[in-house]
Formats: sequence, C-alpha cells, structure tokens
Amino acid sequence: MAQTLRLAFALTAIVWAISMIFTASSQAATDKPLRIVAFGDSLTAGYNLPSEQAFPVVLEAALRKKGHNVSVTNAGVSGDTTTGGLARLDWSVPDGTDAVILELGANDMLRGVDPAISAKALDTMIARLKARNIPVLLAGMRAAPNLGQDYAERFEKIYTDLGQKYGLMIYPFFMEGVLGDNALIMPDGLHPNQAGVRKMVEQILPTVEQFIATLPAPG
Repeated sequence: MAQTLRLAFALTAIVWAISMIFTASSQAATDKPLRIVAFGDSLTAGYNLPSEQAFPVVLEAALRKKGHNVSVTNAGVSGDTTTGGLARLDWSVPDGTDAVILELGANDMLRGVDPAISAKALDTMIARLKARNIPVLLAGMRAAPNLGQDYAERFEKIYTDLGQKYGLMIYPFFMEGVLGDNALIMPDGLHPNQAGVRKMVEQILPTVEQFIATLPAPG
C-alpha cells in the first residue's frame, strides 16, 4: 500500500512538473513582443533629434501605453531614397521581423526623381517583403507644390496604386498634421522637431493599431 502511494505521488509530481513546463512555455510565447521595423528616411530616423525622441522609439512607447507588446526598430537612414532603401532592404529587415512600416519617397520627391523610378523601387521592396511573409504598412508622402500638378499626381499615385496592387494598409501622409506648422517643424522647414514627432505618432497611432490587429501572433 505504501509503495502504491509513493508511486502515485511520484506520478502526480511528474504530471505537475510537465504541466508547469508547458505553462511556462505558453507564457513565454505570449510575452514575446511583436517585432516591427520602421524602415524609412530621416523622418523615421529622427534627424537632429536625440535617439529617444525618434519616431520608432516614441511610437513603441505609445503602443506599449495602449497595451501592445511591441518592439519597434529604427531602420531609418537620413537622406535615403527609395533606390537606396531597396539596396539595403534585406539586411535592414532581419529574419524574425513580424511587420514593416515602410516610409520612403520624400527624398525622391525633393530631388525631382521620376515617379516611375520611385514606384518600381517601392514595388520591388514590397514584393520582397511579401515573399518573406512580412506584412507592410505603407506610409505615403505628398509632393511639394512647386513641382507642379502633373508631378504631384504621378508621385502621390504611387502609394495608392501599390496599396491596391498588394492589398496593403496605407497611411496616406506620414507628415499629417505636422508639415506647415512652424511649432512642429525644425527651422529647415522639412523635419519634425520633438513636438512634431509626438504629433506624427499621435496621428498615425490608430492606423498602426488597426495594422497590428491584422497581424498573427509573433512566432
């Protein structure tokens, strides 16, 4: 009888230990953050700002405050064009990335690059990310008025066309609510200051939350 009880207790202990292992593994999987790469130019990188004031850092903090377990990596490079972004895409977006916020095109526009070139580079980037099963939130840009209506229409159409082609969620204008407001822009008239970055995050946050809701749980 005593031997039977000891065996029963031993089996119970083993079952309990196994259940704890599975519970711990499940909890670890639940606690794994969603890995988002913010891939863009100086507007993403945080031009002339402290690193903790850059868009990806402020966005991550805002998302965590809303209860989202995320990690947002800053893969912004000041001065980058869509062609430059394409050249560094594969090593800037590492394996294990769960999603990408793609923000490029402003420097193409400022340099008057043919929108067809920008469109092709962005298309190739999205196709490569899609082939890796990495969802994309596409952040759009508007053209400066001095470039003319024809250029503006062709440039801004890039984002809507790619969104339709790949079924992407689009945030139409990355600088929404910021560009043109001197209180939110640096003296160069182009880049957001600290208050401007906070405004950008406030504006895009609902779209990013909608985007996150469409993503599978991190593996």
